[in-house]
Amino acid sequence: MLRVATFSSVLALMASVAMAEEIKVGVSPGEHAEIMEEVAKVAAPMGLDIDVVEFSDYVIPNTALADGDIEANSFQHVPYLDNQMKDRGFELVVVGNTITTPMGIYSDKIEDLATLEDGAKVAIPNDPTNGGRALLLLQDLGLVTLAEGTGLVPSPLDVQDNPKGLKFLELDAAQLPRTLSDADIAIINTNYAIASGLSPKDDAIAMEKADSPYVNVIVVRKGDEDLPWVKTLVEAYHSDEVKAFIEESYDGAVITSW
Repeated sequence: MLRVATFSSVLALMASVAMAEEIKVGVSPGEHAEIMEEVAKVAAPMGLDIDVVEFSDYVIPNTALADGDIEANSFQHVPYLDNQMKDRGFELVVVGNTITTPMGIYSDKIEDLATLEDGAKVAIPNDPTNGGRALLLLQDLGLVTLAEGTGLVPSPLDVQDNPKGLKFLELDAAQLPRTLSDADIAIINTNYAIASGLSPKDDAIAMEKADSPYVNVIVVRKGDEDLPWVKTLVEAYHSDEVKAFIEESYDGAVITSW
């Protein structure tokens, strides 16, 4: 049966379209970008249009947010955010948890850390929090001992015991997959590993424990946290559809954390 739309129903549809809010959300390559694209699909019928803006490094998304170029970002864990706000004076706030992505150790030269030779070159991120995270992983694996009191942000200068004489190469996190031909091992964030074609499950020779403190978060400018679109964004991210997408797409390499 053909149903003719009434004038009032047309007006209601037009009003709903007009009320749709548009925001830009900054992400890093790999799973953060892929997941946010799914979030955008869920958010659209809820009246929120999300423009996913991909950044190639970890520094620009917070600068872009603080400067008003984007409305939110979803790429970082809390220790990194805390460090950025302390160092750069950003006034940002967490509005929701997203995922945990265990950091992995990759190599084109060895298949087992037990065969890592003395004096091996170890590539790690050059930002304080992810570099510190890499060193904490090496300590958990018994390869180094760090000085007490360094917390979550140790640097190579805090390595107290280094029985293999490992040599640390501090590089931009996004460039680490490219160092595998030169470094003996590289400690790579999951998003950059996935973006470069590496499989955390199949290619990593060691992985960070899933119960690490590095839960990723959605971040907005201070003062925006109570705006209606923020609630919609978080609800869309925490939807059953997005949870199912993560579980089906990453085979345990990405863990939902809400």
